[in-house]
Amino acid sequence: MHRLASIFPLALLAIGVPSMAADAWVLTAKKIYTAPDAPPLANGVILVSDGKISAIDSNTAVLKRPGERDSECQYGVVTWGFQNSHVHFMERRFDDAAHLPAAQLERDVLAMTSRYGFTTVFDTGSDVTNTVALRQRIEKGEIRGPRILTAGIPLYPPDGIPSYIRDLPPETLAKMHQPTNGAEARADVRANLGAGADATKLFLHTSPDQKNVRFMSLEVARAAAEETHAQGKLVLAHPTSLDGVHGALAAGVDVLVHTTLGEDKPWDAETLKKLVANHVSVIPTFKLWKYELQKESVPPAVIDRLIGATLEELRAFKNAGGQILFGTDVGYMHDYDPTDEYLYMAQAGLTPMEILASLTTAPAARWKEDSSRGRVTPKSIADLVVLEGDPAEDVRNFARVRCVYRGGKLIFSSKAAP
Repeated sequence: MHRLASIFPLALLAIGVPSMAADAWVLTAKKIYTAPDAPPLANGVILVSDGKISAIDSNTAVLKRPGERDSECQYGVVTWGFQNSHVHFMERRFDDAAHLPAAQLERDVLAMTSRYGFTTVFDTGSDVTNTVALRQRIEKGEIRGPRILTAGIPLYPPDGIPSYIRDLPPETLAKMHQPTNGAEARADVRANLGAGADATKLFLHTSPDQKNVRFMSLEVARAAAEETHAQGKLVLAHPTSLDGVHGALAAGVDVLVHTTLGEDKPWDAETLKKLVANHVSVIPTFKLWKYELQKESVPPAVIDRLIGATLEELRAFKNAGGQILFGTDVGYMHDYDPTDEYLYMAQAGLTPMEILASLTTAPAARWKEDSSRGRVTPKSIADLVVLEGDPAEDVRNFARVRCVYRGGKLIFSSKAAP
C-alpha cells in the first residue's frame, strides 16, 4: 500500500522533474512507524516538501536524495510527532513571554517540550495572555518550539483555588475565574476563548486547604460546557475524585486530565460504560502522583499502593474501549523527563503501539485533526520524531529522542542540545 502511494512521486524525483519543490529533502530511517495500527516500514525513506510529507517508501534505492540534510537525524526510528496533552506554561521562567530574550525562551521551551519529541502540546491551564504571546513568538519564527494549544485560565468553584497553586503571583491568582452561577460561567468562557484559548478547563472538585473541599455546581459546569461546545471547542476537567468524574459526565465534559488518586477500587463498570459511551478521553498523568506523594513524604509502600490503584483505573478504562491521551503535567511538575510515564502506562497494560496511539493518532482524532496529523502518510504535515531506539523493544525509547521536525523544519537535535 505504501509503495503504491509513493512510487509515482518518487520516480519523478529520481529523474529530476522541475516541478518538485526546491526545498524537497529526504529523511532515511531504520524503521518508520507510519501509524500505531499499521506494520512498520524497515529501511524506509520519507520525502518532505513544503512542510508536508510528499511520499514514503520502503526502498531507499528508489530515489536520488535531493537536499538530504541533518546528517545526525538520518537512520533512526521515525514516528509521527508526539502530542503532550497536559502541560502548563506557568513556571516563572515563562513570565512576560512577549519580551523575554529569544535564546533564553527557546532553550526553556524546548527543554520542557520538544526535547522529548513533542511537536504539539496542550497547555491545560495558565495565564492565557502570556501563553498566547509565547505561541505567537513561535509561530512568527522568532523561536523554535512546538505548536501550542491552551485552555487558558480554568474555572474553579467559589473560594476553590487549590492549595497547591496558591504560591502563584497575586496578579495571576486575581485572574482566576470562580463563577457562582451559569451566567457568570458563560461570560468567563467567552472571555477566555476570546483571549485566544482553545478549550475550557473545569476544576470540579478542589481542596483550598487540608480541612475543606469545594465542588463546582452542576449549573456552572453545564453552562460552561454548553458555551464552550457552542464555539466548537473541547471541555477538559480536573476530576480529583470519583464524584468529580460523575460531575464531568453530568456536565458533558470531553477530557479528564487525570485519573483519580485515593479511590478504594478501580472505577466501577457503570462509570466506565458511561465514560466510553460519552466519548470522554482520559489523560492518566501517573508520574504526577508519585511527584506529589513524595513531596508529602508519603512512605514508598503507600505510594506504590496508591499509584497501583490508578494503574488499575486506566487498565479498566482501556479494556472498556476508552480513548487514552498522553500527558505528564510538566510545567506544574518540574521533572520534564516522561520516561517514568511510559513505564507506568506499560504497567497499566498498554502495549507500545497503544502508547504510540496516545501520543499521535488519539489526540489527532480527539481534536478532529486526523486528516492531516497523527500518521506518517502522504499529504500529512511533516511533524516527525527520530528516536534512538525502537519503542516496541523498550518503551523507554519513546523518551530517547534524537531529532524533532515540525512542519519539515528541524526544531530539536540532541547533538546540538546544551
